[in-house]
Amino acid sequence: MESPTSPASRLDFYDFIGRMRRPAAADLFHSIRSFLASLSQGGEPNAEVDGGRVQTFFAEMETAIRDHPLWANATNQEIDNALEGLEKYIMTKLFDRAFASSAEDVKSDMEISEKIGLLQHFVRPHHLDIPKLLHNEAAWLLAVKELQKINSFKSPREKLSCIMSCCQVINNLLLNVSMSNDRTLSGADDFLPILIYITIKANPPQLHSNLKFIQLFRRETRLISEVEYYLTNLISAKMFIMNVNGHSLSMEESVFQTHMESARLGNHISVASTNSSQGLGTSTPGQNEESGDTEGLFLTLVDQFVSE
Repeated sequence: MESPTSPASRLDFYDFIGRMRRPAAADLFHSIRSFLASLSQGGEPNAEVDGGRVQTFFAEMETAIRDHPLWANATNQEIDNALEGLEKYIMTKLFDRAFASSAEDVKSDMEISEKIGLLQHFVRPHHLDIPKLLHNEAAWLLAVKELQKINSFKSPREKLSCIMSCCQVINNLLLNVSMSNDRTLSGADDFLPILIYITIKANPPQLHSNLKFIQLFRRETRLISEVEYYLTNLISAKMFIMNVNGHSLSMEESVFQTHMESARLGNHISVASTNSSQGLGTSTPGQNEESGDTEGLFLTLVDQFVSE
C-alpha cells in the first residue's frame, strides 16, 4: 500500500473527480447526499451501528458505480479508484461522528496512552526478547515516525497506510537480517515483539480509536491478505500493552510494579516542572487536516455537487 501522500495515491482521485463533475453523475450524488443526511439524523453516534450502515452503503455504491454509464468499460482499477474516493469523502464528512465519539473510546485512548507513557521509561528490547541481531535504531526510528503520522489523516485508508508503512519497515528489517546472516526468521515470533516495542516508543495518538475506526469503516473487501495481517498484529500489540505485567516483560512482578511507580513519579515531576515554567495553559492535539492539493480539490468539487 502506497503512502497516503504519495503522487500515486493523489493521482487515484483525478479520474474519479473528472467523472463526478459531469451532469450524468447527479444520481450518484443524490444517493450520497441522502445517505449522509439519514446517518446524521440517526440519533446519537453508535460506531458499530454506523459502521454496518456505511459498509452496506459502500457495497450498494460499488454495484451502482459498476453499472453506471460513466464507468462503462472501466477497468477494475478505475472502479477501485472511484470507491477509494467515495470512502474518503464519506468518512471525512462523518469523521466527527465516527471517530472517538463515545466516552468509552476517549477513556480507552487515555488509558493506553498513559500506560505507554509509563512503559517508555523502562521497557527495553531485551524485555521483549528481541535478539540483538534485530536491533536497528535507524529502522526503528523510521517505523516510529510512520506510526505517529496516523492522526494526520481522516480516511480509514490513509490511516491504514501509516500502519502498513510502519510494518513494512519492520518486515524489511527482518528480511535484510535474514538475507545477510543466512538466518531463517520465525514470522510473527520475530515481527510482533518489534512492533510492540515500536508502538511503545511511538505512543501513537488515540491508538484505540484509530484501530476501531479502521476496523469499522475501511471497506471490508480491502481488509484482506497483508493488510489484514499487519492490522491484526497492531491490534495484538495494543492488547499486549494493555495487559502487560512483569511476566510479559521477563521480570518479577514486584520489579515491574516498582518500575511503574517510579515512572508515575517521574511523569508527575515532569508535569509539575512544565506547568511551573510555562503556566497552566494546555492544549490537546487533535486530528490534523489532511494535506495535498488533490485531496482538497476532491472534497471541494464533491461538496459543490452534493449541495446542489
